Amino acid sequence: MKVIAGLGNPGAEYANTPHSIGFEVVDALAREIGASWKASSSFGGELAAGMLGGMKVVLVKPMTYMNLSGDCVAPVVKYHNAKAAEDLLVVSDDIDLPVGKMRVRKGGSAGGHNGLKSVIERTGTPDFVRLRLGVGRDSRERANVIGHVLGKFSPADRRVMDEVVAQAVKAIGTIELESAETAMNRYNGWTAESAAAGKEDDK
Repeated sequence: MKVIAGLGNPGAEYANTPHSIGFEVVDALAREIGASWKASSSFGGELAAGMLGGMKVVLVKPMTYMNLSGDCVAPVVKYHNAKAAEDLLVVSDDIDLPVGKMRVRKGGSAGGHNGLKSVIERTGTPDFVRLRLGVGRDSRERANVIGHVLGKFSPADRRVMDEVVAQAVKAIGTIELESAETAMNRYNGWTAESAAAGKEDDK
């Protein structure tokens, strides 16, 4: 069993924001594989189970808010007798990557991301695979990290992120059905075609 967790914050006020892009990716993946979401009060999240290329997967959206993501993800991993270091993939935003980029990585630190930090603490390992999607920083005020990641995407960035989400679903398929290393080679140098156009539209 593979566990694929998309990180975000619950509620309409956090929809279409950089910090909840992980939710968007697992939502798109659920549609792709025909899986339906069900709320689970015991896990504190929403879960969807399905088949990805003949492999059984469970998708997870923690409803615990970002800083407590691990409170949901770790029990799901344990319940399904999965091993975090081998069977867990976490999708999250990354302010240190430009909008339109993504990065696959196995292991490492949380990089200042509180959701990843929580998952590491609760699973007891940093060695799971991460798919991090670039959301950039607020170019007008680099210190305004919280305001940026919780603010709504601009129309131009929204167009780019729609392309990124679609590509992220493909990247997940590569990670799970081939290998994380193959996905790194294929997607870590990828840039959304609409990224440059989106920047021009914002001017």
